[in-house]
Amino acid sequence: MSAIRVLVVDDSIVVRRILTTTLGEDPALQVVGSAAHGRIGLNKIQQLQPDVVTLDMEMPEMDGLATLAEIRKLYPKLPVIMFSTLTERGAVATLDALALGANDYVTKPANVGSVTESLDRLRKELIPKIKAFGPRPTKPVFTPAKAAAKSEPRRVVRPLRPPPSQPVELVAVGSSTGGPNALAEFLSVFPADFPVPLVLVQHMPPVFTRFLAERLDGQCKIGVAEAKGGEALIPGQALIAPGDHHMRLSASPKVTVKLDQGAPVHFCRPAVDVLFESVATLYGGRALGVILTGMGQDGLLGCEKLRDRGALIMAQDEASSVVWGMPGHVVRAGLSSVTLPPKELGRELVRRVLASRSGRGALSVAARVAVQE
Repeated sequence: MSAIRVLVVDDSIVVRRILTTTLGEDPALQVVGSAAHGRIGLNKIQQLQPDVVTLDMEMPEMDGLATLAEIRKLYPKLPVIMFSTLTERGAVATLDALALGANDYVTKPANVGSVTESLDRLRKELIPKIKAFGPRPTKPVFTPAKAAAKSEPRRVVRPLRPPPSQPVELVAVGSSTGGPNALAEFLSVFPADFPVPLVLVQHMPPVFTRFLAERLDGQCKIGVAEAKGGEALIPGQALIAPGDHHMRLSASPKVTVKLDQGAPVHFCRPAVDVLFESVATLYGGRALGVILTGMGQDGLLGCEKLRDRGALIMAQDEASSVVWGMPGHVVRAGLSSVTLPPKELGRELVRRVLASRSGRGALSVAARVAVQE
C-alpha cells in the first residue's frame, strides 16, 4: 500500500522543517506539502488530497481552531491532529479543538533537554497517531476455506464466571484518544444524586486534566474534579487522575485516593491498569469497569482482574470510537458484557447501578425513574 500522505500546517518554518524531516524518515509516511497558516492549508488540502493533516493552534491569518472548523465543513472525515503547547492556554485550545472535531493532538516538545530528545518524543507520540488515522491496508483476498474459518464465532480467551448480583459501590472508567468527547457524552446522563463515586483515568498531560475536569464539571449534573491526593470518595462525584500521576485507591482504613509518579505503564502515566488493579483489590465484584475510546491496550489487564473478581465490564462500541484500541482489546478478550456508544453506555450503567442498589433503602425520584426506564 502507498505511504500515508501528510500535510503539515504550522507558521514556524523550523517546526515545518523538523516535522517534514522526522515524518519523512518513516517509509510508511510521506509529507506531501506544508503551509504557513490555515488559508494556505485549506488550498493545499484541495490540491494535494492528504490522508492526515497536522495543524498548529496559533498561526497568523487563520489560526488552528478557525482552520479546523472550515476543514470539518469541507472535509468532515479528514483526520486532523492538532499541535498544541503544554500550557493553560494550550490546554483550553486543545479541548476546544477536540470539541470541534479534531481527531487527536500532540504537545510540542519543550524543556526535554536536547533536540535529539525532542525529535525522539515527537516520533513516539505523533507517528503512531498518524498511522492510526491513516488509510487502512487493503484486506487480503480470502479463499472460501479461509473465509469460512474467519466467519466462525470468536472464542473467549479464557472462561469467566458471570458477575454476582451485588450492589455496585464504585464505577471506574478509562479512556484515551477521543476520550474527552466520549466522557462528556457518557457522564451527561448521570443524575445529580447518583449514589456511588466514580474514578477516571484519561490519558492527558498535566494542566490538561485540570481543564478537562472543570469543563466536564460545568457540563454534567454530577461533580467532576481533578484528584489532588488523599481525598475520600464521595457518591455522585467523579475524580480524574491528574496528568503525569498514577492514581490508586487505598484503604487506611477508609478508601482514599493516592497519587504517585511511578514508572509509566504502557508508556502512560496515568495508566488505566494501575487504577483498575487497585479497584479490583478493594472492591472486587462491587465495582463496575468502563473502557472508552483509546489507542493501545491500557486497561485490558485491569479489566481482567476486575472481571476475575466478579465485576461487570462495559465498553464503547467500535462505530462510535475515535480509535477502537483499548475497548477493542477488552471486547475481543470476551471481558465486556455491554458494548454501546457513550451516551447509551452511560444510561445502561446508571440503570444497572441503581437497580443493583434498589434494595438498599429508598431511592430518589430520579433514581426510581431511571430504574423503571
